[in-house]
Amino acid sequence: MADLYIIHGWTYTVEPWRHTLEILRENGISVRMLRVPGLTEPSKKIYTIDDYVKWADQEIPDNAIALGHSNGGRILLNLCAKKPEKLKHLILLDSAGVYEPSTKKKIVEKVAKIGKPLKKIPLVDKAFHRLTGSTDYSRAPENMKVTLANMLASDKDLDFAKVETPVFILWGKKDTTTPPRQATAMYEKLPQAELKFYANWTHAPYISDPEGLARAITTLVKRIKK
Repeated sequence: MADLYIIHGWTYTVEPWRHTLEILRENGISVRMLRVPGLTEPSKKIYTIDDYVKWADQEIPDNAIALGHSNGGRILLNLCAKKPEKLKHLILLDSAGVYEPSTKKKIVEKVAKIGKPLKKIPLVDKAFHRLTGSTDYSRAPENMKVTLANMLASDKDLDFAKVETPVFILWGKKDTTTPPRQATAMYEKLPQAELKFYANWTHAPYISDPEGLARAITTLVKRIKK
């Protein structure tokens, strides 16, 4: 059993995490990076949040420490809401999951509901790109664009009060994809949570500050294992 399990965000390669993972291992942290189905592995399936929760439940052993970045945080929050006893501790890194009604989100939710080809609907590509902050969006096959719409729509039903797992929230003040106000919203809604902001972190601190991220994670994991 690894010391830490990580679920990455909406990305088609985990290569940018390499430096952070190397430092974690040098610091004595055994870590396993899970590869999200449909992203790092090709798939024609359209996924729902329930599909990803079942997948995470199978991949992560009971009483483990898990970290979720962005969409990975959304998956783990939903897992903990359904199975509060599953994880020993949850670490959220610039996590998705806070529902904020907006015109763009209404567009993608409507797309997910009616299931029409996204390329035929004006502004959808631009809306998805801005919502995810992902330069990989343009490479996404149509089924994964619908999957992303499903993920965004699922935030309406996420009940933070059901997440009884102890949570550490790590967040970049320079995050423009999931802005700091969402970290505060999560902190206020979660029953057991600690929140720490990092001045120089962006939405992807494994790129903007891999050494700092590794230090922060190492400190938390060693604290939890005591």
